[in-house]
Amino acid sequence: MTAISETLPYQLGELIYHNPLSCEQDVQNFIMEGQAAISFPQQRMRMENVLDPQLGQQANFVFWCPQHFPDSIAITWDFWPIREPGLCMTFFSATGANGEDLFDASLAPRTGIYPQYHNGDMNAYHVSYFRRKEADERSFHTCNLRKSRGLHLVAQGGDPIPSVSDASGPYKIKILKWKDEIVFMINDMPVFQWNDDGLTYGKRLEGGKIGFRQLAPMVGEYANLHVYALERG
Repeated sequence: MTAISETLPYQLGELIYHNPLSCEQDVQNFIMEGQAAISFPQQRMRMENVLDPQLGQQANFVFWCPQHFPDSIAITWDFWPIREPGLCMTFFSATGANGEDLFDASLAPRTGIYPQYHNGDMNAYHVSYFRRKEADERSFHTCNLRKSRGLHLVAQGGDPIPSVSDASGPYKIKILKWKDEIVFMINDMPVFQWNDDGLTYGKRLEGGKIGFRQLAPMVGEYANLHVYALERG
């Protein structure tokens, strides 16, 4: 087992899922909501909008890994910011609002428009990082954790990733979800930590899907998606 950090009591356990995200075949079963171009010019997954950013929310999208994951996991991937402005977001523990599979036919269709994800018929946690869309986001860089349904901002920390002009990458993104605790890290540096009491913002979320969202005209690249069982040391 691999220790997460000297300051955190967690270890990586069994590897549950690995996807290099290096070619079209790697994501042939992924599910797109909205419209986007997925390409692999550097043998890593590049995501970019195809609709005009002037369309606002209609130009944004979510790309879902189809696998259902258990509770208490570590999610890691490599990230390169290629073009800004924009914003990157990752959903996890995503299910239907009543515990259905996220792609259950009874749920309303989703097309990448944000309110469908934070006040629709689904539940999820989501981390937004590399937030460079609005002027206040570009002048003061933060990473945010929200719990939905309800768009509750529950944790926030400084974003250490520089703007595209100074970014080199890859930046190792890591989400730790241990029962009621969530930790977000970049290059193994903790950005924020939060405990879900299961009362203030509704019941604690357990298990579900992982999805990647971008706000136009952001272009980002992703590789080496790993999901491990998370163990407490």
